[in-house]
Parts: sequence; C-alpha cells; structure tokens
Amino acid sequence: MVLVALAMVAIIAMAALSIDVITLYLAKQEAQRSADAAALAAGKVIALSGITGDPNNGSGNWGVVCGPDDGTNGLATRVAKAVANQNQIGGGPSTSPTVTYSSGGTRNADCTALSSTGFGVNPIITVQLSRAGLPTFFSRIWGNTGNTISATSTAEVFNPSNSGTSGSLPTGTIIPVQPRCVKPWVVPNQDPLHNTSGGVGICTGGATGNCAKIVNLTDGSIVNKGISLSGTGAGGIIGETFWLNPICRYTGGSCTTRVNPPQANYNNNSGFMRGPPNLIFAPGQVGTTPVIGVPSCTSGDQFEEAIEGCDQPTNYSCGLPPTSGGTNAVELSLNPDVPTANGVSCLIHQASGGDITEPTGQDYLSTPTMGQPTSYPFQIFSGSASPLLSAGLTSGSPISVSTSIVSLPIYDESTPLTGGVTQVTFVGFLQVFINAVDPYGNVSVTVLNVAGCSNGVSTLVGTAVVANSPVPVRLITPP
Repeated sequence: MVLVALAMVAIIAMAALSIDVITLYLAKQEAQRSADAAALAAGKVIALSGITGDPNNGSGNWGVVCGPDDGTNGLATRVAKAVANQNQIGGGPSTSPTVTYSSGGTRNADCTALSSTGFGVNPIITVQLSRAGLPTFFSRIWGNTGNTISATSTAEVFNPSNSGTSGSLPTGTIIPVQPRCVKPWVVPNQDPLHNTSGGVGICTGGATGNCAKIVNLTDGSIVNKGISLSGTGAGGIIGETFWLNPICRYTGGSCTTRVNPPQANYNNNSGFMRGPPNLIFAPGQVGTTPVIGVPSCTSGDQFEEAIEGCDQPTNYSCGLPPTSGGTNAVELSLNPDVPTANGVSCLIHQASGGDITEPTGQDYLSTPTMGQPTSYPFQIFSGSASPLLSAGLTSGSPISVSTSIVSLPIYDESTPLTGGVTQVTFVGFLQVFINAVDPYGNVSVTVLNVAGCSNGVSTLVGTAVVANSPVPVRLITPP
C-alpha cells in the first residue's frame, strides 16, 4: 500500500505535467497556423496588388501596400495583423503581431526601407507573434502563473518573370509557373497600350506594327514594368484596361478568322468588336481533358466549361516550345464567341450582357468608371450576385477573392496559325480582372499582374512551380 501510494504521487505528477505540456504544444501549433495564415494573407495582397510587376518601384507605391501600419498605408500589413488576431491561441488572441519584409541582404524591415531595386523581385514577408499568459492547470502548484509561446512564418510572393535575375538561381535559369486554373483565351505577346519606342498609347498591332512585347522572350522579364491608374497604361502594364476580342467573326458557325496571327488593336469594322485598345485572342485547345470546378449554370460546351471552371494545367506549360516537347495548342475549328459570352456571364455572375458600363451582379473594381480604378492599391467590391454574399457580406463590400480574377496564357505570335489545331509556345501568363462581357464574346479586362517565362530557346527553364495563380504565394524557410 505504501508503494502504491508513493507511485500514485509520481503517476499523478506525470499526468499533470503531460496535460500542461500538451496544452502548450497545442497552443504552439495554433500559433504557427496563425502566423502561416497571416503571412500567406499578406502575400496574397501583394500578389494581387501588382507590386511584382513594378520591381523597381517606379510608381512609388510599395509603401501603400506593405509600408508601416499607420492606418492609411501598409494594406498587406494590416491584413496580416487582422488574420493573426482572428485566430485564437490557447483561447485568446496573439499579442502584438509584427509584420516585416525582406529583400537581398536586408531582412525584417519596413518595405519602404528596402532597396529600390530589390523588394519587387520576389517579396518576402515575415510574421512574428506570441501569446503571453497562456493558462496552465497544474504547474501553478509550483508558482508558474503563465507561459509565453511564439511563432514565426515566412512567405514569398514568387514571380517567374524575375527569377532569372534574382541571384538565388544558376545564371540564366528561369523557373516557370504552371497555374492550376487557366482560361482558354490565348493572347499574343503584344501590349496594346505601349509601342516599341516606349511611348504610351494605342499602338499598331500585327507583324508589321509597333506594339511592344508584354514579356521579354529572352529572359521572361516584363517589358513595360510599373503600375497605371485609370486603365491608361501611363505608368506601366499593371492596371491597363482593354478588350479581349475573339479571333473569329460572329457567324454562328465554325471559326472564320479576322486576322492571322492574333494581334493588338485590330478592327475590321465588323460591328462585333470592342476597342481599341484590344487584344485578339485565339481559343486554346481544350480537347477531351476534363475540367474541374464547373458551376451549375454551364450549358455543357467544353470550351465554355473551361471558362466557367478550370482547364487542366497540363494544357498550359510555360516556356516550352513544340520543338522541345511542348504540347500547347490553339484550335480554330470552333467559334469561341457565344461560348465565351455565356461562360463569362456564368463565371462572374453578370446578369446583363447588354450593360457593359456598370455591374449587373458581378464583382467590380473601384469606381467611378468600372474597370478603370483611379487609386492604388486596386480595390475589388462584391457584386449584388456575388456568391460571397451567402457568407454574410453585403453588396459593395471590399473583398480579396473573386471569380472575376483569372489567368490567361500569352503565346509567341511569331508562330502562324494555319487553321485547325496549331501548336504554339506559351511565354507567360496575364492575370486579369474581368469587368464585363458583351453578347459577342468581347471581354473587358484590367491587368492585375504579369508572369513571364521566356520562350525557352536561349534560356534554361527549370522545373515549373504548380500553383493556382501565375504569381503564387508560398511558405518558405528563410536563409
């Protein structure tokens, strides 16, 4: 009995200690999840802001997105803190989470203090948080009235356009991105609002025209870096607003091409085209590959389903020409006009194709003119038919997730489209916000970001990063 009594003391002490240790262990896990979520949320804000399309801070807007949290600046900082404070740690909120940024050899600083040529390449965000006074049960017997746990998480906003010059990769190596969700509108590598002389304004598209490239074919970098307001392109490609016009004439039958190859700012006065500024897109080959995430409003057309849902990422490998095993292709045996009009209306919840100047249910960029935001960072608002309203939001609420945010492949238009199925080289991706679509499949878009990967001819192309966005956000281990 004496031995049992003595053993019971040890057993109870060990049980008490294990309960407190498990409590601290679970709180540590909760803290780490909170820090991870906060870092990823800040990274998502940066990715959608287009900062990586302005790697030299030519617009002077870095501080607006990731500067000090003073109530007006530092959107990413405020979002990270809000996410961290929403997550409970041991039954309570974290204590004063801190958000810092890094680039090059400078770490854990305000982004406005970083090098003017460094942060916009592949921004790194670090979130540190702690929870003091964590309650324990039995260790109070020995006078321990509270414990403090902490967690740190680091996320990177990776843009392949700059990976070849980041300094962390072998010389000349580019890591492309293979987005999981791409819409089958293949656009030419032509910027409709910049010419080859660096001038801003509507250029002349086509093989003999003077439109500048969107991405550099040698190293995958963005040609016209920077952020523009009012959709003009005056500060760079991020923020440009233009129309995507189908390459087919609106005949109701098979595709009859308007122009070959697709180009910027083409208008044959057919009455079924919008712009300029515009880009003529060719339909990507969907084939029999199943699509995912197709909503209930689909009509069953494969091309339309690829717009409403997600085509398989294997159809969109960046930087790999057909001569090196690339299988990307466009298909001119179908007419994309009506499927595009129906698919976009279903995707973004637009009620009326006849009204393209104001939202009729779809989410929208900041006003007064739809799709031409006059202030930065660009703000997205929920439409009256947004699925987010079911979660308790009201129409017109600021949001960061929208079905109107899509990715499009950019192809090297030096490859002529001969009709039927033609294999092409994808040299990058455009991330755009869909403002509206008309009944003829013309789609108004605003550029949110650009990701290039060269054409793989003179540049080494590494293993692709598979992600939902062409500018993915990922957790990393800091060097």
